[in-house]
Amino acid sequence: MSPAAFTSSSRGAAALLLLREAALPQWLRSAPAEQRRWLQASGFRGRAGELALLPGDDVPQALFVFADDGSSADFWRQAALPMRLPEGAWRAGELPAPVSERLALAWGIGAYQFTRYRKAERAPAALVWPDNAGRTAIQRSVDAATLARDLINTPAQDLGPSALARAAQQMARAHRMRARVIVGDALLKDGYGLIHAVGRAAADAPRLIDLRWGEAGHPKVTLVGKGVCFDTGGLDIKTADGMKLMKKDMGGAAHALALAQMIVQAKLPVRLRVLVPAVENAIAGNALRPLDVITSKKGLTVEIGNTDAEGRLILADALAEGCAEKPALLIDLATLTGAARVALGPDLPALFVNDETLAAELLEHSEREADPMWRMPLWAPYRPRLKSGVADLNNVADGPMAGAVNAALFLQEFVAAGVPWIHLDLFGWNPWPAPGRPVGAQAQCLRALFALLEARFRARGGRRAPRAPKRTGAAPA
Repeated sequence: MSPAAFTSSSRGAAALLLLREAALPQWLRSAPAEQRRWLQASGFRGRAGELALLPGDDVPQALFVFADDGSSADFWRQAALPMRLPEGAWRAGELPAPVSERLALAWGIGAYQFTRYRKAERAPAALVWPDNAGRTAIQRSVDAATLARDLINTPAQDLGPSALARAAQQMARAHRMRARVIVGDALLKDGYGLIHAVGRAAADAPRLIDLRWGEAGHPKVTLVGKGVCFDTGGLDIKTADGMKLMKKDMGGAAHALALAQMIVQAKLPVRLRVLVPAVENAIAGNALRPLDVITSKKGLTVEIGNTDAEGRLILADALAEGCAEKPALLIDLATLTGAARVALGPDLPALFVNDETLAAELLEHSEREADPMWRMPLWAPYRPRLKSGVADLNNVADGPMAGAVNAALFLQEFVAAGVPWIHLDLFGWNPWPAPGRPVGAQAQCLRALFALLEARFRARGGRRAPRAPKRTGAAPA
């Protein structure tokens, strides 16, 4: 968490008045005439998201209108305040605890700045910590978002596979997690043919990062994060525009590490494993070729229909490894398909789940946490499109349609029967400036996923037994 985002001292702090949109008319009736005239003259309309600096003889004052409807739009309006308000300390008035906690969480996330390569143009405004807001949980969420965004924002020159492994090991040491990294040709000895094939052409060798934490008697939770540190597309090379943002193609790994940090800091009663295949999809004489056939960790052979569909390949090996221990819950996170972005845009991660109850629980937490995602179908009738004439399956289907669904169906082939599985195809980036979200890396799904894990495992004493998922051909919209 940025130390500049909050302050504990209210001395000299300016006054920030938060008003619900519905409560504004009543406040205006009792407000000083000078302030009413000022608001009228400035064109203030009293709509959610509006901010006005108020005249006054004492401490500076500002009025902010919010909807208080629990929506992600309202959350991000509040997240914009650290950069919309003048620098210095601001103290909110007495608010109900849920409102104070939402404000503090949004403030901490909105105060984020990536300053590795240049100084910030200004400091964020600092919020006097509300007395009735639980600091530990909020700091945990903000720190996780910061970790994910810092990793995604870092260019590949400073965050290749080896650097990503070092970042994971550093986090592991800080939280007393056990770490193992399998590098280069050692991947072949252990059967990770797909991870090795995707990353073998890069100067920075491919590797599988394997972190563990927790007591043996607790339910197993396994996180898998796509760690393509840069993606040229391989021999099926991307265009310049398509390659421009590919430093963020390890966004799934960043999110898996951030979620793991939240789990460990909260001491959830789970046995956690984190698997991050870290590669660079580069071009060289030994690069993976179209129509090569590679044997996966699961033993299935995969024909390479397109070298630019590499993320699902490395995830397949990691998912197969994760399923070997039959976890109570398996979650993978990946910046996987452009098709998901075409369908849903940058704000909505595409959610695929093989268990109806699990899907309903996660979507409920998503709404409650203002951390949106949208469910997509594991549409079984499309599975034949992944057939190969020479191997067990192809990594792509012919034609441009249903790309995100086809990728999810490919991954499902490597998920063992009876393992509840969540697949999130996310973007992890803001392509245009929005309130509280400058252009750059964005953390998605973390709050919703953590809330799900806390409800499933802490609330039930960590004793939830694995349950065979109800598999369906289609998911409800």
